[in-house]
Amino acid sequence: MLTTTQALFDTEEALAAFGLDKVHSGTYSDSFGWGAVEGRPVIEAQYPADGEIVGRVAASDAGDFEKILTASVDTQKKWRMVPAPRRGEFVRRIGQLIEENLDALAAIDCLDTGKSTMEAKGELRECIDMATLAAGQARMMYGFTQQSQRPEHRMYDQWLPLGVVGIISAYNFPAAVWAQNGFLSAIAGNTVVWKPSPKVPLTAIAIQTLVNRAAKEMGCEGVFSLFIPAQNDVAEKLVTDTRIAMVSFTGSTSVGKKVANIVGSTLGRRYQLECSGNNGCIVDETADLELAAKALTFGVVGTTGQRCTSTRRVIAHSSIADELVELMKKSFDQITIGDPRDPDTVVGPLIDAPAVEDYKNILAGAQRDGATVAYGGNVLDRPGLYVEPTIVTGVQPHFEIAQEETFAPIVSVLTYETLDEAIEIHNGVAQGLASGMHSTNLTNIETFLSARGSDCGIVRINMGTTGADVGSAFGGEKETGGGRTAGSDAWKGFMRRQSVCVNWGGKSAWDNRINL
Repeated sequence: MLTTTQALFDTEEALAAFGLDKVHSGTYSDSFGWGAVEGRPVIEAQYPADGEIVGRVAASDAGDFEKILTASVDTQKKWRMVPAPRRGEFVRRIGQLIEENLDALAAIDCLDTGKSTMEAKGELRECIDMATLAAGQARMMYGFTQQSQRPEHRMYDQWLPLGVVGIISAYNFPAAVWAQNGFLSAIAGNTVVWKPSPKVPLTAIAIQTLVNRAAKEMGCEGVFSLFIPAQNDVAEKLVTDTRIAMVSFTGSTSVGKKVANIVGSTLGRRYQLECSGNNGCIVDETADLELAAKALTFGVVGTTGQRCTSTRRVIAHSSIADELVELMKKSFDQITIGDPRDPDTVVGPLIDAPAVEDYKNILAGAQRDGATVAYGGNVLDRPGLYVEPTIVTGVQPHFEIAQEETFAPIVSVLTYETLDEAIEIHNGVAQGLASGMHSTNLTNIETFLSARGSDCGIVRINMGTTGADVGSAFGGEKETGGGRTAGSDAWKGFMRRQSVCVNWGGKSAWDNRINL
């Protein structure tokens, strides 16, 4: 355990800043405030770095959900009539409050997830950027005018609110996923019910506290609500209730399929999925290998490999594969693993004990298939849930480690001879989120960017596969789910489209047949 003088923050002070130093309600609606604490199941927030219980949250129940949803439906009828630029100003104020409380929020994010404070601040800055983008987008939710075939008619498209949006977010980015979806939902005129992962409840409560402050300042109460149940049957109400017009889900493909089936069975409702990623990066014989090794390193170890965009597979030309692996080893050697509160830490712990077991099982399975652990591969003998970043070589495309999402700091190295072979290996998995190529050959790059190249939703050239540029649409294809959020025209996914035709000339096509 770090001393207070060594640590970047004091745990008790960070928790107390948001009232998290005692059992706190996991339920919020402007209609009744923070929910009850007594008599509720308690969710324990465990700091992955040392196993300490740093917070306790009273879980939401079915009655809370009903109250939250009833209030959200009522509020949305008013919110949809608020001018969109005003809605954007509210979102912008939330972003400002996140920025003003950046250090305190980063500490909570760190305690929740075990990610380094550097990464926690990066996640929160993404929230701030998303608020800025959404505030500007609120003035630019354009339809377009079309040319009518009828004389003295005007025809155009417009975008209107959906209703209530349910957001289900994963543990690895407890703030950014909510911001990407919630801010677009709010400027679109929807109200939001947020169900974060119960593995990371503290960040959600801290953010809701700031949202409440912004809402009171600007008279925008009731737009954002919080719902943290402990039981799956209660959580599923967010998916099954037909008053939820749209469900945005981030998590595993298996659960995403269930969400799609339930929501899709009631026509007119929508779902948006951001599921598993098995992200590959091709490194060809012309690549700057030092640049590639640096980019791939953070792609593997960032957030301890618990990103949907983490680099899982390196597909290297056989002529440079060995050299690339050696450079990656040297790069990995310079990564500091430790308590996230230590300013030198780059890689923290995994989220929980089952994640550590998965790490061990993945590597055991790869070795049974014939692969070799070329670097790392060990669980660290120290308090907390720490593992070594790992490079696995000798991997064949059909090995399980190459086909499944490994949510840990593990990268598989595969080799190829021709670019067509590399692309076939790259695309030969069920997932389709992020992809990359390191090359200085323009033909190879453009081939990878063409219709016969990457089949993923995101492509990065001479970069890592990780991260989200808020100005672009974020999401992927195939079993990743097909959803898009953040920038570009992703806002359209949170609205309904309406085609309008106006007869302004006062004449009817039936004038020569009907006399009145």
